Amino acid sequence: MNPFKPAALLLCAIPAIGIFFSCSKSNHSSTSTTPVVMVTTLAGTGSPGNLNGTGTAASFNNPSAVAVSGNGILYVGDFGNSLVRTVALTSAAVAPYAGTGTQGLLNGGAANAEFNGPANIALDKQGDLFIDDEENNCVREITSAGNVLTVAGTGTAGYQDGPAASAMFWHPEGIVVDANGDLYIADGPNNVIRKVTISTAMVSTYAGTGAPGLNNGPVASASFYNPYGLTLDANGNIFVADNQNFCIREINVSSGTVSTFAGSGAQGFSNGPASAATFSNPLACAFDSKGNLYISDFSNNVIRKVSTTGTVSTYAGNGVQGLTNGADSVASFNHPIGLAVDGTGNLYVADERNNVIRKVSASQ
Repeated sequence: MNPFKPAALLLCAIPAIGIFFSCSKSNHSSTSTTPVVMVTTLAGTGSPGNLNGTGTAASFNNPSAVAVSGNGILYVGDFGNSLVRTVALTSAAVAPYAGTGTQGLLNGGAANAEFNGPANIALDKQGDLFIDDEENNCVREITSAGNVLTVAGTGTAGYQDGPAASAMFWHPEGIVVDANGDLYIADGPNNVIRKVTISTAMVSTYAGTGAPGLNNGPVASASFYNPYGLTLDANGNIFVADNQNFCIREINVSSGTVSTFAGSGAQGFSNGPASAATFSNPLACAFDSKGNLYISDFSNNVIRKVSTTGTVSTYAGNGVQGLTNGADSVASFNHPIGLAVDGTGNLYVADERNNVIRKVSASQ
């Protein structure tokens, strides 16, 4: 388990079409044309629990993952409850989707299946969900027909490539699905990015040597340090929230090379040019349709933004642990993790230690 996330671990969110407007602490203006970023609580009481219901009548237990579908459903990896749950975005109604709530590794119908710490979720084109079942050290799938199966991993922690049924992971964390339907997994404690080729049911190491480090270059010789969240840009390149390197890495899929997209590699909380900015345990990232990247800066308790011009700013949160709603720099989070963007540009946050799902919206 990620040492900076003792109660739960990051899904990275699936990119979705949306438009974002930025209003950071440093550039907020009262003019009528300045977008206002507002943070609200979409669902959750703020106390750990497992109650269904609407909005703040529902409860979660260390939610760590969110993924949004095109039909207005938010899927939540409710880590502490070992459940996958849904939130209807139009009504904020929370309902069970898969799992009994008992920790285990059991396949079958969604209502009878068991998980152990669902950490991140990705959706494919057919509406199937892929889940990093972190404490089970494997990758699970919930088909659109409502069946749960194990895609890859034996359930035992380790590091082994090969046939999916005998491959081993160690607390798999971020997950994305590419245009071909193949999966990429942030295998955090193994310090690598793994690939699951669906057509052949084979697992391979896609990037990283396995040794912790911050080396760029060809994927085979590059290094990561407890990578957590993954997302894809419009060209299918993979972006990695490289947790303990305190930066965001980019894997160019055409050239097969790794570079540092944002962050100096030092732990901190500073905005400015991407190469000089600092983060503290970035755990999730998600793009909007304009190419801006949003990051859950876990230990800084804020959401950061990397603009298309390469500038890092604080998008929402004042950096103080809390559960306060309101405008960008007034709002507070408590160790935010999973991120997802909907079709209208709203950002959804699994605010883990507040046990809630937050919504960050921008309007003129």
